[in-house]
Amino acid sequence: MNFETVLSDSPQAAAEACGSRVLQILTGALVERDTAAIAVSGGNTPKLLFQFLTKSEFDWSRIHLFWVDERAVPPGDPQSNYTLAYDNWLGPVSYPASNIHRMQAELPVSEAAERYADAIRDHFHLRGDCFPVFDIIQQGMGPDIHTASLFPGEPLILDRTGIAAAVYVEKLKAARITLLPGVLQRARNTLMLVTGADKASALKTVWSAPEALLESPAQLTRHHEGQVAWFLDEAAAAGIR
Repeated sequence: MNFETVLSDSPQAAAEACGSRVLQILTGALVERDTAAIAVSGGNTPKLLFQFLTKSEFDWSRIHLFWVDERAVPPGDPQSNYTLAYDNWLGPVSYPASNIHRMQAELPVSEAAERYADAIRDHFHLRGDCFPVFDIIQQGMGPDIHTASLFPGEPLILDRTGIAAAVYVEKLKAARITLLPGVLQRARNTLMLVTGADKASALKTVWSAPEALLESPAQLTRHHEGQVAWFLDEAAAAGIR
């Protein structure tokens, strides 16, 4: 398993380190290509990341924004990952609306997943069984070792053909939409932003335990083709130091 670790003393510092890397990667990508693409996640620590990005003077006009996963709620709902990003980043910087590719989670989840996969195919000009290659996919990890909305026991953890799908998370009694492993593993850069003492045991399992993807979905990072960087605070890293 080849990866980089960036250790910070607090969730705020970890989010800012991750944000600085986002800006660095996107700046480099725009030297090589006309546009770049990033997919982000939701949660408390990404909120800090979004707030950091708001403070930058970066020109977002050439960056296309997608989401790793989304809850089955409409825009404006407090549980919406889109709304979290909009309130803490996109709105304050007047992010170009034409560059925002959200999951239409107000629709039935299966339809929303199909539309999202089609939108990705259209943006990346994909043909046949080809997959998109994002410049950055920012992910997190739960104490149960889930990542994206791929929770332990989800059969789609083993899927390598699809782009996005609807899932039902039994433990939460909730439906979600998520990118699938075939997309996650092809990103040029995977930025894992993980903070908090409740993640320490999970992180140790991802890094050190025998591989068991169905029980430990975040172990998918062991198979990513691009660069993987873990941005951790001291509490999350306690089990691996």
